[in-house]
Amino acid sequence: MILVLRALGVGDLATAVPALRGLRAGLPGRELVLAAPAWLAPLAALTGAVDRVLPTTGPDRIRWTGPPPEVAVNLHGRGPESHRALAAVRPGRLLAFRNPSAGHLDGPAWDADEHEVRRWCRLLHAYGLPAHAGDLALRRPAAVGVPAGVTVLHPGSKVPAKRWPADRFAGLARALTARGHRVVLTGSADERALAARVARDADLPPTAVLAGRTGLTELAALVADARVVVSGDTGVAHLATGYRTASVVLFGPVPAARWGPPPDRRRHLVLGRVEVAGSDPDSTGSGGVGTHPTLDAIGVDEVVAAVAEVERVSGAVAA
Repeated sequence: MILVLRALGVGDLATAVPALRGLRAGLPGRELVLAAPAWLAPLAALTGAVDRVLPTTGPDRIRWTGPPPEVAVNLHGRGPESHRALAAVRPGRLLAFRNPSAGHLDGPAWDADEHEVRRWCRLLHAYGLPAHAGDLALRRPAAVGVPAGVTVLHPGSKVPAKRWPADRFAGLARALTARGHRVVLTGSADERALAARVARDADLPPTAVLAGRTGLTELAALVADARVVVSGDTGVAHLATGYRTASVVLFGPVPAARWGPPPDRRRHLVLGRVEVAGSDPDSTGSGGVGTHPTLDAIGVDEVVAAVAEVERVSGAVAA
C-alpha cells in the first residue's frame, strides 16, 4: 500500500496529478491512499490514480490506523513537519526531499524556484519512478446539470493579493457579454458576495452567480465544458489546464514560472507583469485592498484581447 500526503487545495492536487500517476505506474498492484482534505475526494477520483482519500487537514493530523504502509510519499512539502508525520506511520520506505533536520538524508535537494508540477516529478525520478510533467489531464465528471459553453469568471482567491479588482471583473463581464459570451461567476460560499457584486455592476442576472452553489464535481464539469475560463492564480485555473479548456490566468505576486500552465499549451494564456518595480507579495495596489501591483497593472482591454486570442488558438489548433 502507498500512502501519499498532499493535504492542501484544488490547485495543489491538480499539480500533483503527474506524480500520482507516476506512483501508480511505477508501483503497480498497490492501493494508493491520498492523505488530503475530505472535500477533495471528488477531484481525487477524477485523477484516476487514487483509490481512496484519508481525510487529513494537515501534516500534523494524519490519522493512520492500519498496518504500516509499504511506501509513504511526501508530496506536501520539504519538511520537517510533514516528513516526521509520515515517518511516524512507520512506512517501509519514505520518498521525500532531503531534510537533515527531520532525519531524512535520502532524496534530492529542494529547489524553491522550481515549477510545482516538475518538483514532484523530479522527486519521483530521483527514486527511479516515472512521472511526466505534461500528464495533467483529469477525467470528465458525469453529467451533473451545469450549463455548458459558458464563460467562467472566477474573481476570488483565498489570498487577497491574488485578486484582480472586482470592478475590472465587472468591466470584463460587460465587455464579454457584449461580444456574445454567456458569463457566469464562480467561487466559494465565502466569495458569493464578491461574485454578486461583480454581477450587479456588470448588469448580469442573479442566475449568473454560481459562487457557493456548486460542489467540486459540478465546478469541474462546468470548467470541462466551458467556452473559456478567466481567473487568478487559483484552483479553477488548474482545472482549466486539466481539461484543456481555453483560459486566461491573471498572475501575481507568485510568478507563473512556479505555478502557471504548461508554456507550450497556447490555449492557456498567462497575464501578469511580475517585473513591476518595487512589487512584493505583501504590497497592495490602487485597484483594491490587497490587490498586488502585478495584477493592478492588468487592464480590462488586455484581458478581452487575451480571451479572443485563446479562443482563436483553441479553434484553430489542438494546442
